Amino acid sequence: MANYDVIVIGAGPGGYVAAIRCAQLGLKTACVEGRDTLGGTCLNVGCIPSKALLHATHQLHEAEHNFATMGLKGKSPSVDWDQMKAYKSDVVGQNTKGIEFLFKKNKIDWLKGWGSIPEAGKVKVGDEVHEAKNIIVASGSEPSSIPGVEIDENIVVSSTGALELKKIPKKLAVIGAGVIGLELGSVYARLGSEVQVIEFLDVITPGMDAEVQRNFQKLLKKQGIEFTMGAAVQKVETTKTKAKLTYKLRKDDSEHTIDADTVLVATGRKPFTDGLGLEALGVEISPRGQIKTDNQWRTNVPGIFAIGDAIDGPMLAHKAEDEGMAAAEVIAGKHGHVNYDVIPGVIYTAPEVASVGKTEDQLKEEGRAYKVGKFSFMGNARAKAVFQGDGFVKLLADKDTDRVLGCHIIGPGAGDLIHEICVAMEFGASAEDVALTCHAHPTFSEAVREAALACGSGAIHA
Repeated sequence: MANYDVIVIGAGPGGYVAAIRCAQLGLKTACVEGRDTLGGTCLNVGCIPSKALLHATHQLHEAEHNFATMGLKGKSPSVDWDQMKAYKSDVVGQNTKGIEFLFKKNKIDWLKGWGSIPEAGKVKVGDEVHEAKNIIVASGSEPSSIPGVEIDENIVVSSTGALELKKIPKKLAVIGAGVIGLELGSVYARLGSEVQVIEFLDVITPGMDAEVQRNFQKLLKKQGIEFTMGAAVQKVETTKTKAKLTYKLRKDDSEHTIDADTVLVATGRKPFTDGLGLEALGVEISPRGQIKTDNQWRTNVPGIFAIGDAIDGPMLAHKAEDEGMAAAEVIAGKHGHVNYDVIPGVIYTAPEVASVGKTEDQLKEEGRAYKVGKFSFMGNARAKAVFQGDGFVKLLADKDTDRVLGCHIIGPGAGDLIHEICVAMEFGASAEDVALTCHAHPTFSEAVREAALACGSGAIHA
């Protein structure tokens, strides 16, 4: 048995970052992880492998559609699916080994196995019980399904199974038009699959800016992805090689079926707290299965903290990382802080979609007077040069003070461009502050400046 200042349960983005920050602050730290590799869902079967496949298939698209235009002549490449998966696995391996190195560098003990908390101040891993003054639960989340749909990770798959399909399906049905469904759907669409997305709501990517939703769906349709909206999936029946999906249209209750080689269930995720023993400890859990915490990430049981997907808020790796660092600061007697109003969200399709802050609908609901500055990437020289003129930047600012309230981008590099506005919002900047900042030419970032100019006397290139 060992004694620690902090034991972190879970080595995903929240957990491993929390462990490193604790160690940097001089706390004797251990991290419990049951997988054979560190990094959690994100690095092993989530963000990182999916980005590898998105990148590979985007290169395929460029070769098939744009190389000849640029004078790059030759036969289009063929897809070696096994090699593409090997590339993805290599990317994962490099990242997970990197975290192992960081653990050694920061003298963090990796307690290999699945953890439980038999009582406050103690963590059990296998047959061993370790003592800790503080415990951070960073156990993450797992895919959730819907009634009548059983995931077998063969024909009916979660995002995990979708990254390891034995072959590229001729027909892929995707249940859910959220981030995961659209990212992975676009991967297989570029690989030649016929992709049909079945969504219960009438809009894709719930909670996103309405104008972005509409434009994004149009662009995905142009890429060959079909959408069946307002459809409630009733059941999925499988044979050895196929699936039959039955859904009802909400508008008229009519029942329909489609056949598919693979069904991807992308209906969201739920907190993963199985086996931790939280209920027996009396840790408060919400009806949605989330661990309840105060604004310092403390649970109602002294010495036990929780962060990331296991608690309330958007299930995003970077939100978990911020909470991990903040919880570590609190444990070390410092002031931990997360600004939940400035957490960006990104969808890594082509084009990318990114947002931060308020949407127009939210500002209308609040009754807040605002102004909109919008600029199309068709007016951006760099975007046109690389066949990525689709999309726009939309900046929202307070009508009276000009303070930046939100930004919504659909276009090239949106996931990187959004952070200019995140920093601006963190500093309480006005749209004019962004507009008066010199941006290098030619860059995609000029579109952000032009949107800021459009909040004032007008964009230059519009």
